[in-house]
Amino acid sequence: MRRRPGLSARMKLALSYAGFLFVAGALLLAVVWAFLLRYVPDNSQGLLGISPNRYLLVHTFAPAAAVAMAFLLVFGLVGGWLLAGRMLAPLTRITEAARTAGKGSLSHRIRMEGRQDEFRELSDAFDSMLEQLESHVAEQQRFAANASHELRTPLAISRALLDLARQDPAQDRAAIIERLHTVNTRAIDLTEALLLLSRGERGTFTRESVDLSLLAEEAAETLLPLAEQRRITLDVTGGTAVTRGSAELLLRMVTNLVQNAIVHNLPADGTVTVHTGAYGDTSVLRVENTGRPLPPDLLPTLTEPFHRGTERVRTDEHAGVGLGLAIVHSVVRAHDGTLGLSPRPTGGLVVTVRLPAAP
Repeated sequence: MRRRPGLSARMKLALSYAGFLFVAGALLLAVVWAFLLRYVPDNSQGLLGISPNRYLLVHTFAPAAAVAMAFLLVFGLVGGWLLAGRMLAPLTRITEAARTAGKGSLSHRIRMEGRQDEFRELSDAFDSMLEQLESHVAEQQRFAANASHELRTPLAISRALLDLARQDPAQDRAAIIERLHTVNTRAIDLTEALLLLSRGERGTFTRESVDLSLLAEEAAETLLPLAEQRRITLDVTGGTAVTRGSAELLLRMVTNLVQNAIVHNLPADGTVTVHTGAYGDTSVLRVENTGRPLPPDLLPTLTEPFHRGTERVRTDEHAGVGLGLAIVHSVVRAHDGTLGLSPRPTGGLVVTVRLPAAP
């Protein structure tokens, strides 16, 4: 946005200092006139016949007062300019840091020294903002790189299968078509997951009253065949837990949690427990599953997009795309909630979602 040129903040402060000093001098002269000179007799004899009269005092005092006022004005301008420059020096550093960040360099920090004041608070807030921006940009870059890699894999496999079918007509076309269908389905699932993740990050959805207990029952009913296939006991307990948000996104959140709990479980005879409840102004959804012990350093990375821990990699038809908990985390943040991950002492994971309860 182009603006008309104007006075700098330093010049405005200098003029303000000089104006204030000039007004203070004028008020001082007015006080002298009001309380001193007006009591001097204005006659040829003066005061008691020996002191000068008012006319002489005024004509003697006026030139000196004018010189003093001119000195105050110049002194105010020069002193105000120097003081304003000293006071605004931290703001200059902040401006330079903002210009550096505007050019794409987010690693620069002000780190202003000295005691705490308004400028130090501003610089600390600016440094914190730069740190968050740098972290967010790095996360987005990693996400874009991982998404490109994940999308490239099924496309490369599809091209290889098509090249194979074109170069060798004797190949079993039914098998190739089936493999292409599997690869294409995975690419579609990945694309839909990316779109859902982006929608959750933007928070563009209509909010309505949603009962998490009903969503838990629906997700459990949908995934019950998968649990039975893996010989895993799936239980839904608790009571109503009403919140406000998108029913579609919250259902996807619950489904992802239950599916992860089933897939990343014991080979057989495992359990998955889904519990819902309302506690004050918070609606809670807890999904607990058995499984292998999880290293503590693995938990903070589980919500990163496309992250797959060594103990959680699947090679079967439920391999996933590495966005399950990332979508859950995104949906929870979009609904102003919190997501907690904690390992079970005997192995497995406990995922707790806390969302604001509906009024």
